[in-house]
Amino acid sequence: MATVRNLKIKASTCKRIVKELHSYEKEVEREAAKTADMKAKGADPYDLKQQENVLAESRMMVPDCRKRLEAALSDIKGTLAELEESGQKEGPEFDDARSIIAEVEQLFQSSEL
Repeated sequence: MATVRNLKIKASTCKRIVKELHSYEKEVEREAAKTADMKAKGADPYDLKQQENVLAESRMMVPDCRKRLEAALSDIKGTLAELEESGQKEGPEFDDARSIIAEVEQLFQSSEL
């Protein structure tokens, strides 16, 4: 049985994962720049290899985060639909959930281009 509290929790989860995704994307950019800088300066091969490993780890986190966001999105959509079917459609939690759903869908559409 879906409740408004569950909807609020799922909305917060989506917000957190979106924030996490942006953080990982920025980290990948930062680490890629650092790796390129190290290559340009002719850094020690061992240090360069370690930096490449850090970059690879950061890159692996982005798809993982996307999968979790997709799962959270379907979760919040299901909860919202269940609540709407039971007659509950109004309130700040519902508006918040709808705006988060729109934001996440927009994020996925813009990244597929």
